Amino acid sequence: MKLDVIKLDGGKAGSVDLGEDIFGLEPRADILQRVVRWQRNKAQAGTHKVKTRSEVSYSTKKIYRQKGTGGARHGARSAPIFRKGGIYKGPTPRSHAHDLPKKVRALGLKHALSAKMAAGELVIIDIADSTGKTAALAKQVRDLGWKRTLIIDGAEVNAEFAKAARNIEGLDVLPSMGANVYDILKRDTLVLTKAGVEALEARLK
Repeated sequence: MKLDVIKLDGGKAGSVDLGEDIFGLEPRADILQRVVRWQRNKAQAGTHKVKTRSEVSYSTKKIYRQKGTGGARHGARSAPIFRKGGIYKGPTPRSHAHDLPKKVRALGLKHALSAKMAAGELVIIDIADSTGKTAALAKQVRDLGWKRTLIIDGAEVNAEFAKAARNIEGLDVLPSMGANVYDILKRDTLVLTKAGVEALEARLK
């Protein structure tokens, strides 16, 4: 399938052939959900922690004698049954990550790209280049009507372009190896450079 290529100033720059096996799939929500859940779980800090019975600051003295009180048998006030005692089976630091086959991850990226293509939210530009001036790039982005936008370049992002883009709200730039399902789906517009298209097709073959 062919898609027109534009320049950052809005001018035309020919067209590019996109592979049907990457950009022409019927998007499957179940695969996208699996990959996004895998990504978000892997990124979760897992630093939640409560104090157990051995960690709360309390005396370990037996609170009253074992027999003769008419009450239940108790040892220390740090027991979970008491207010301000330790928490029983509370959360502890752990990893929330789980495994997902590489083939499913690659398929998820293909379906994310295809979803943007099907929705008409995919734009191809010839090159992501800039003088390094944020104001000039911001005007180009505004004129093109991009709001929440992700730009994916080739193996490396142009340093001057990254410098100009980093202070523009709603604009993010990634190299091709950083392309991922979550970042693609949460933006309104996906912009690929010609080098980005080639790198993604090489990565997903």
